[in-house]
Amino acid sequence: MATIDQTMARNQHDHFYRMAKKEGYRSRAAYKLKQINERFRVIRRGDTVVDLGAAPGGWLQVAEKLSGGMIIGVDIQPIRSLDGVITIKGDITSEDTIDRIRQLVKKIDVVLCDAAPNLSGDWSYDHARSIDLAEHALLCAEQILKPGGNFIVKVFQGDMFFDYLQKVRTLFKNVRSHSPAASRKESAEMYIIAKNFRGD
Repeated sequence: MATIDQTMARNQHDHFYRMAKKEGYRSRAAYKLKQINERFRVIRRGDTVVDLGAAPGGWLQVAEKLSGGMIIGVDIQPIRSLDGVITIKGDITSEDTIDRIRQLVKKIDVVLCDAAPNLSGDWSYDHARSIDLAEHALLCAEQILKPGGNFIVKVFQGDMFFDYLQKVRTLFKNVRSHSPAASRKESAEMYIIAKNFRGD
């Protein structure tokens, strides 16, 4: 695994990291959501959006600009306040967190999840934990998305990826996997873009 010094040095030479600093985004990941939305139009004006695992808030900033509607960020870590964004400190695997979202709004247009587990360096273990996190995000989306709603989730590639992708396809009419240009070339992350939730 890279040391903190190596990570900082890589960030300083990273085009999207520098852009994020210049344009006021909290993370370079903001450009991943911008690129995904330019291609797939997941978030539209007026949409109610929930971002799971939202800290530090880069995707929340982009969602707020794209939608202008109600934006809710959820993370087990505190999220510094953002204009136009409601934040919830909670665990996405907890039913209590789902209830707190539902108290704010009954049905959501879009659920996002760019969360990733803390990496251990054991790829099989990290992949399994990534899938577990994505499973919880999907379960949450099932409970709060309105019919026709959209879902974006990050998953690490590996032997469990295809089975997870197939599960998403049973719940949404249009499902694609995609790697935006803002993802680092060495990264094994993949985004699943799921549109038109089949829910009742």
